[in-house]
Amino acid sequence: MNNSNINKDNEVNEKVFSVSELNRLVKDVLHSNFSLIWIKGEISGFSSYSSGHWYFKLKDKEAQVDCVMFAGKNHKVKWQPQNGDQVEVQCQVSIYEANGKYQLIIDSLQKAGLGELFEKYLQLKNKLKHDGLFDDASKKNIPRIPKSIGVVTSPDGAVLKDIITTLSRRNKTVSIVIYPTLVQGENASEGISNAINIANIRKEVDTLIICRGGGSIEDLWSFNDEIVANAIFKSELPIISAVGHETDFTIADFVADKRAATPTAAAEIVSEGLQEIKETINFYYDKMTRLLEDKLNQAIIKIDFLEKRLVSPLQKITNQKDLLLSFQRRMDLNINANLTMYEQKINYLKIQLLSPNDVIQDNLEKIQNFSNRLRVNMASQIKIYETKMGALEQNLYILNPKTVLARGYSIVTNINKKILNDSKNINVDDNIHITFHNGHARAKITDKNSKS
Repeated sequence: MNNSNINKDNEVNEKVFSVSELNRLVKDVLHSNFSLIWIKGEISGFSSYSSGHWYFKLKDKEAQVDCVMFAGKNHKVKWQPQNGDQVEVQCQVSIYEANGKYQLIIDSLQKAGLGELFEKYLQLKNKLKHDGLFDDASKKNIPRIPKSIGVVTSPDGAVLKDIITTLSRRNKTVSIVIYPTLVQGENASEGISNAINIANIRKEVDTLIICRGGGSIEDLWSFNDEIVANAIFKSELPIISAVGHETDFTIADFVADKRAATPTAAAEIVSEGLQEIKETINFYYDKMTRLLEDKLNQAIIKIDFLEKRLVSPLQKITNQKDLLLSFQRRMDLNINANLTMYEQKINYLKIQLLSPNDVIQDNLEKIQNFSNRLRVNMASQIKIYETKMGALEQNLYILNPKTVLARGYSIVTNINKKILNDSKNINVDDNIHITFHNGHARAKITDKNSKS
């Protein structure tokens, strides 16, 4: 009876899984126990879907496993896999929950055998990095305007033609020295190293470019040799490495003083200094021309403006003379009017006189007195007008801008042509314009004192 109760309790506590839960648990177990691993095998049943994903089987003599490589990963593969290809894949072991079949999720894919070369590449890279061959402190500066450029490459490759074409187009004054060597094959590493050493012994170039076109890791392997790395590091000449395509990296790239994405890019780097200088000169020439034209136009406008405001001293004297003549004419009219009035009075008095002789004598005396007073008055008026005219002439001379400037004064204006007569209206670093008795000057305010 007790045993029966125990069995019933176990049945109650035991969980019953669904198929999807089981597959999910298996997937979790696989993911937790298998990190990214490398697997080697032969491709079979390869197919590429419109989505860009790859599906195939990886097999050996005794077994096979389903694989999938999604488009986000396979676009990095620079070659098209085919059935029968021996490959090495880095993958995550997983399970497709819908059918319960386990599969490999491929992260990266390469041809079999490249793994060993890549491992050698990484080992040498770590060793040379530890030895300090990659340190920035040991990098030499690339001359901005080299007079002579050396090229270490195969004389038969299209790369050399591309470099020569680029250099000839960007800098026709530079001379090119070619150090021919094999860039692929069994003795290529020694050839590249010897070419670098020969260039350093001859010292006939300012910069070296070591280069070749793109290819597989085997094709570029001579640039992953330690002998080439040491030759680059010991070179007294600055070296630009331009090996393969933009995505290709070799040991030579890390040791060189500068890496170029392509050989053509290397030629552009060593010729960019002259091109930059030409562009800079043209830029500042155009800028200077525009500034000079602008300054000249502003000066012409300012001269025209001042010319309109300035009245010449001769014109002022002429105006004053005209005014004086006007006063003189008015004075003559007044005198003639007074004489006429007196004559009329005399004639009237002559008629009214009872004793013509006495009246005449009396009037003659009055006329004489009036005449004398009139003469004195006229002389006084003339002297007053002469004094005023002299004062006006003196004021005209004193107020003449040229006279004021000749005494040591000057006219200071800001860039808006406004006259500055108070230090509160200017600031340090302001540009000002100064007009002297003879000539003009431009200045910049370096200090100011607003105290009176």
